[in-house]
Amino acid sequence: MIGAFKLKRATAVAGALGAAAIGAAACSSPPPGSQNSGNNSKVWVVGYSQSNNAEPYRQALNAQLSFYMKKYKNLKLLPIADGENSVSKQVQDVQNFIARRVNVLIVSPNQPDPLTAPVEAACAAHIPVIILDRSVNTSCYTTFIGGNNLQEGQLQGQYAAQALPSGGNVVELSGTKSDLPAQQRDAGFRQAVNAHNKTVPASKQIKILSPDNDDKWLRPNAVQDMQQWLKKPVKIDLVFAQNDDMAIGAYLAAAGAGRAGQMKFIGGDGLATPGEGLDQVQEGHINFSVVYPTCAQQAAQISEELSQHKSVPHDWSLPITPVTTQNVAQLLTEYNPNNFK
Repeated sequence: MIGAFKLKRATAVAGALGAAAIGAAACSSPPPGSQNSGNNSKVWVVGYSQSNNAEPYRQALNAQLSFYMKKYKNLKLLPIADGENSVSKQVQDVQNFIARRVNVLIVSPNQPDPLTAPVEAACAAHIPVIILDRSVNTSCYTTFIGGNNLQEGQLQGQYAAQALPSGGNVVELSGTKSDLPAQQRDAGFRQAVNAHNKTVPASKQIKILSPDNDDKWLRPNAVQDMQQWLKKPVKIDLVFAQNDDMAIGAYLAAAGAGRAGQMKFIGGDGLATPGEGLDQVQEGHINFSVVYPTCAQQAAQISEELSQHKSVPHDWSLPITPVTTQNVAQLLTEYNPNNFK
């Protein structure tokens, strides 16, 4: 069984952190509570720009963020803005939050390049910015919070090597290809598979069959893509889906064709929502997944610390946890959605 990566929170250091700290300070000072939107009360208004609400992972993040924000009486979370998987819509959402002079802006970027300028605009307006999960191409944010997508892909690739000791064919179902997490999970998976292939003869190597598909993290797209794969005259031994929603879609397509038992399925995100990733691992439909943190608890904590004018880390890496039949019951209890109501 592959052990969980233990990544520790970056230590916040006030004062001499060099250029990176100067950039972070520029994003968060002067304290916005003293000037933003005439908000001179002790309540700090938080705006959250979500990339899209269609993915189950994003829905879980939204629910958990609302839950944790309520733990702090001095924080007020505005209605979450749904970017609808549209760059232009999300840019407009961020601009609207800036115009409202929120005290803290949280952004889960749809894509890094288009969201860079709006984040820098918030920085110029002295609004602290918390970036979740997906990066932007600037250091002028207050805190980035996320897991390690490259290592997630490596874990998924290591499982594939263990699951296919005699080699085989792998179909990869990709998230939105322009998303950095999709690129990093793909890169990590291929690194692990390539490392395995170097240790075995050609007859036992793993071959990734993937075309240039882009299933955008969504189950219906994965169902359609997998149905097309099942029509091809090729043996499929394993499906690597970059998130659980696509893995479930692939499983449903294979089950519908009476072929689910012929292959294994890898997913990611590890949601405890009924019917989602953890349930599917417990049912044996998904053979391996990874809990990728929603970052919601940490985002609420950073927002609270900012409201108290405390020093915060510029980057905060969170641990990711492999999901197997051995630990899935424990994880279902730990991440039960009822815990966040």
